[in-house]
Amino acid sequence: RTQVFVVGEVRGIWGTARPVPGLVALNTGDSGVMEPAEASISALSCAAPGDCGASGMYTGSAGSQGFVVAEVHGTWRRAQPVPGRAALNTGGYAEISSMSCAAAGQCSAAGFYADRAGHGHEFVVAERNGTWRRAQQVPGLAALGTGGISSMSCAAAGQCSAAGTYTDRAGHEQAFVVAERHGTWQRAQQVPGFAALNKGGEFDISVSCSASGDCSAGGFYIDGAGRWQGFVVDEVHGHWHRAQQVPGLAALNKGGNANLAALSCAPAGSCSAGGSYTDGAGHRQVFIVSKP
Repeated sequence: RTQVFVVGEVRGIWGTARPVPGLVALNTGDSGVMEPAEASISALSCAAPGDCGASGMYTGSAGSQGFVVAEVHGTWRRAQPVPGRAALNTGGYAEISSMSCAAAGQCSAAGFYADRAGHGHEFVVAERNGTWRRAQQVPGLAALGTGGISSMSCAAAGQCSAAGTYTDRAGHEQAFVVAERHGTWQRAQQVPGFAALNKGGEFDISVSCSASGDCSAGGFYIDGAGRWQGFVVDEVHGHWHRAQQVPGLAALNKGGNANLAALSCAPAGSCSAGGSYTDGAGHRQVFIVSKP
């Protein structure tokens, strides 16, 4: 069986790795379809020393399922299946892809599940005051197309933003964002201006929030000439502005292979991002960019 572990650092010293409590009992494999027991952690977030959340997937009698587990004051509690999963995950496959904790016992996570017809859907689930609520479909995403959340960031309890990709009715790849405000998830929306940039149909996106309603996102896309480019987009006071190419990157990216790989925003509203590009000599280089 493939199992998962957690390990903590306290005052600069790493402790001893241990299995996630309770997950071995869940991760038994699906004997009905001869699926082996496999588990993995895909996301982890810490709001304070000794207060973290982790999430991932395991294989049980009903197929692959998502789980959540909390660390409280330095002690990991027992892992539990995502509440409400049974009503959504009728296709026997689910996992969590991203997670963010704004405070102890105040986390949000997003993942993927399959329905009975084998169609994929995204879900979000929230922890409030240490109790996980029932998972729900991402509002409005089905109206846009079929997609998935790749990144989530929470600036405060119940105040999160998530970003991901979807395929629209014409078969084009697009970017979307969705916000949680005061504990309620709003409708997903297409990233303004992204369709005008992304002509090649392959990209990725990540998001980081400095305050409620003030986030930045970035990633890469393929332009009309088949070149890979980096982009950034900002949310200001709850309103997403138009996506734009990373300023100055085109002058560096002579080889046409750029990728914004990481982005982080501080509470003061300043953000930094970094990635790679190919110069005119065909050499792979790295770049950094900041927003004051």
